Amino acid sequence: MIPLPSSKNGENSIQRPIWTHRTKWKWIAALLLIAALALWLLRTRRFGAPAFDWKLAAGTFAHVNWWWVAASLIPILGTYWGRALRWAVFLKPLKPHPSMRNLLSATVVGFTAITLFGRPGEFVRPFLIARKEQVPVTSQFAAWVLERIFDLLMALLLFAFALTRVRSSGLHVGEKLTWVLAAGGKVGGTLAVAILLVLLSLRHFSEPLRLLLLRALRHLPEKRSAGLAKIVNALFHGVESMRSDAGLFLVLAYSVLEWVLICLCYWCLAQSFAGIVNLGLVDVLILMGFLSFGSVVQIPGVGGGMQVVSVLVLTELFGVRLELASAFAVFLWAITFVAVVPLGLFIALKEGLDWRSLKRIGRGVSE
Repeated sequence: MIPLPSSKNGENSIQRPIWTHRTKWKWIAALLLIAALALWLLRTRRFGAPAFDWKLAAGTFAHVNWWWVAASLIPILGTYWGRALRWAVFLKPLKPHPSMRNLLSATVVGFTAITLFGRPGEFVRPFLIARKEQVPVTSQFAAWVLERIFDLLMALLLFAFALTRVRSSGLHVGEKLTWVLAAGGKVGGTLAVAILLVLLSLRHFSEPLRLLLLRALRHLPEKRSAGLAKIVNALFHGVESMRSDAGLFLVLAYSVLEWVLICLCYWCLAQSFAGIVNLGLVDVLILMGFLSFGSVVQIPGVGGGMQVVSVLVLTELFGVRLELASAFAVFLWAITFVAVVPLGLFIALKEGLDWRSLKRIGRGVSE
């Protein structure tokens, strides 16, 4: 049984940071997205467009090819194995031979926590890995940051591809997406350059950056500076894998593998809707490019941004009826987010994990 944080002071407790007033922005963003979709539907009715046909949306599920739906589960579950392999590379400087079983179970439980608790559940996985592999928790938070950086880079590349294909394919772009295409190139390019600079800094200047931060901490009271210095040292120790050419290559390879598997999952789902929502491989990549940012906002147990962006892109770019786009968006969310929950709950139950404590981990770190 894995030791989990208690509410009392102690070695395993999670200290709640002082910036609690910043924790509600994700909820606000998610609610705004849902409100925007609701206003869009009301606006559609107001201008004389057909009302939402609930019978058509429900009838869509009777025409889905469930064999392709089942096939989509194989690549999406494979992404958790790919993430575990990538995390093993991050762990090598601290533990050359980590347990893949521990990494895989922590990954599955961690993504289950994301679905159940929202984005605060992100911090469950690094905490579990640190406890199972007996390495500093802060070093695994550093690995989590690295993972997010590589995922964001891949998402930016997909988004850039989506913008390029939309502009060259002659697809009709409605007014609701015009602002996205106008600003997307500049924002995406700026973020990509910033990410590359961060990666280069971590690879070539990690030690000077670490020393610079430690010198800056000397101006703080001794007790506080000592605690922060331990965190800084652990964080930079967690990115040591980036300084190895082999490690960097493996991280990039596993990142590409992960997104190839995600693409394969999306394509299988598109095949299951053949004749209902007709999407080719390039269309799937365009959809993935936009959804890579929509999935950032996640309401616990409900989702959020992913469904909104799915419906918007399918209706505005591909001319899919709102009812059919909504049904497809529900399937996307169910397969990519919810499908892992039964497996995660089974593993958590088998390992004797306390879900209330896991929830405290996410809230205690993110708030």
